[in-house]
Amino acid sequence: MFYREAGQFKTSYQADNQIFPIRQDRIALAALLVVALALALAPVLASPYALSAILIPFLIFSLAALGLNILTGYAGQLSLGTAAFMAVGAFGAYNFVLRVPGMPILLAFVLGGLSAALVGIAFGLPSLRIRGFYLAASTLATQFFVLWCLTKIPFLTNNSSSGVITAQKITILGYEFDTPASKYLLVLGVVAVMALLAKNMIRSNVGRSWMAVRDMDVAAEVIGFRLMRTKLLAFAVSSFYCGVAGALYAFAYLGTVEPEAYNLDLSFRILFMVIIGGVGSVLGSFLGAAFIVLLPVFLNVLAHGLALPTNVASNLELMVFGALIVFFLIVEPHGLARLWQIGKEKLRLWPFPH
Repeated sequence: MFYREAGQFKTSYQADNQIFPIRQDRIALAALLVVALALALAPVLASPYALSAILIPFLIFSLAALGLNILTGYAGQLSLGTAAFMAVGAFGAYNFVLRVPGMPILLAFVLGGLSAALVGIAFGLPSLRIRGFYLAASTLATQFFVLWCLTKIPFLTNNSSSGVITAQKITILGYEFDTPASKYLLVLGVVAVMALLAKNMIRSNVGRSWMAVRDMDVAAEVIGFRLMRTKLLAFAVSSFYCGVAGALYAFAYLGTVEPEAYNLDLSFRILFMVIIGGVGSVLGSFLGAAFIVLLPVFLNVLAHGLALPTNVASNLELMVFGALIVFFLIVEPHGLARLWQIGKEKLRLWPFPH
């Protein structure tokens, strides 16, 4: 009975078209943000290890999964080069801070994201002619080409012989973000703002054009949508989000900027987040990232508790991941976000069967 729309009247178009039309959703989101802030401000709730090893990567992967979801879930363009765009954003932000004196770190993150957007547009050009598996293969080439450039061009790594370079310190308005709590708050703020922008973008004409091209590109072109601009814009926005996520991954989590951190395995992990969380859902990006980040922790505790052999424990994560991906593809292709939506619909109708 606590999740009802009864008595909530809309008296304007703005109220009817708001992001969260049900009051309970707005309250739940506000409460979630308060809890997220409390995790950093109250050390009793979350230890520095939990902030730096669990919550920060969860937020960063959520942002990267959101970028991939914009391209794959909303625009219908398959991509396997997410980690490459993250690498471009990380190395772009590093070089902007290094080469430009007095460069603000947040502006460097934005410029790193714009660099990734330019690379995404360049490698998104094949989407105008090919689709499906062949497009996925072309974006897979992005992964190898970008990593090859990062290892073979000394200028990008500041002539580092090992290719591993230390990321600059995060300093904003004279305040240095050097503790897990401060880095977590920074990442939380960036992710919250970009998620809100993505939600509004999807509800706009741009988002509707992406979904029209995803559902049937020929029909979308017939009714007036420009396929080239729509697809390239999807690649640009998606790559921008992944580039910012890559910069945060290097500066706020790893502390180093290295090509091997953005390998093909990372691209597949982010793809699994989208599949498990829910394709074409902003919430699904966060649910999938939480699932992928927390599942290894749970399996590690389970393996130690059951005293499993080392060979079984080391492969348990891979087996569970594979089984869950097959399960969601067969049973619920829309992932955890759809299960959450079904639960909300049942609450709105309970106790009535229809």
